[in-house]
Amino acid sequence: MSLNVRKPGLLTTVQDLGRPGYRRSGVVVGGAMDAVALRVANLLVGNEETAAGLEFTGPGPQLRFEADTLLALNGADFRPTLDGQPAPQGRVIAVAAGCELAFGTASGSGHWGYLAVAGGVAVPAVLGARATYLRAGLGGWQGRALRSNDTLPIGGLPAAIMRVHQQLMARCSLRRWAAATWWPAPELRYTGRAGAVTVRALPGPEFEQFDAASRAALWQQPFTMSPQADRMGARLLGPPLTRPEPRELLSSAVAFGTVQVPPGGQPVVLLADHQTTGGYPRIAQVISADVSQLVQAEPGQALRFAPVTLAEAQAAYRQQQTHLQQLRRGLALVYL
Repeated sequence: MSLNVRKPGLLTTVQDLGRPGYRRSGVVVGGAMDAVALRVANLLVGNEETAAGLEFTGPGPQLRFEADTLLALNGADFRPTLDGQPAPQGRVIAVAAGCELAFGTASGSGHWGYLAVAGGVAVPAVLGARATYLRAGLGGWQGRALRSNDTLPIGGLPAAIMRVHQQLMARCSLRRWAAATWWPAPELRYTGRAGAVTVRALPGPEFEQFDAASRAALWQQPFTMSPQADRMGARLLGPPLTRPEPRELLSSAVAFGTVQVPPGGQPVVLLADHQTTGGYPRIAQVISADVSQLVQAEPGQALRFAPVTLAEAQAAYRQQQTHLQQLRRGLALVYL
């Protein structure tokens, strides 16, 4: 089974949940920018949440399915079409061999879209993961973004998935695809371009080194997502954040969502492909439950940080995982 790339779009890569456990050796975790969106898409098609799918930003790719399969679309809405007809987000979709999937640009909220295919994108695993790390040419499809005429292998389909495919296609004789009406995934709501994205954050290890005005500005003033952004990090524009004693720091561990402040005073928030350590002061840490909102913010969009306690951050994470567990249990009944 395979998936053919007709047009690659602006940036389309194979991603999964990354390769944790190697940071001590200098290997980044990487993986999907919006891991929740990819996890939900995988659950919809009966995959393990760790399966590899495609991540893209607009304009998105144009793809051709070379065999019957199930797919799910999630993340930002890139106006997907199947054989020229609008296709829904967040639902199980059965497609027949030869069906073509195309994406446009995002419809007004969100920056990253995801495609999960039953069986997963079966590129070779590198250090236990299939995620693409572009800076090192590691993993994914030949370590790079997809190009026209690439043909990606897709994993085999269990009998339960083929049964669901047959049931869906039996309801639709006039086209080569059919979307399920049962078990829609919970809608992932992203703030539209006109609104400010608010993410919750903890004070960072060096928070107290900043002057009182900077500490207040972090929580009270809006920042703007700069066009200077990639999968590694995004520069923010706003009030300069300063330390009265800007002494040098030893390099220390950083994480997805760490907010560092370089000497210029304009913060940088680290994203999926962030380095393993950093030497800039860490003024804040975006909580795990809000990382999806962070990465889906677009250049030019306002971003605000809201302070929370560690207990509140843990509660938000547990709530997010509970919602995923409920979806997982429900869909398990479909693929018995």
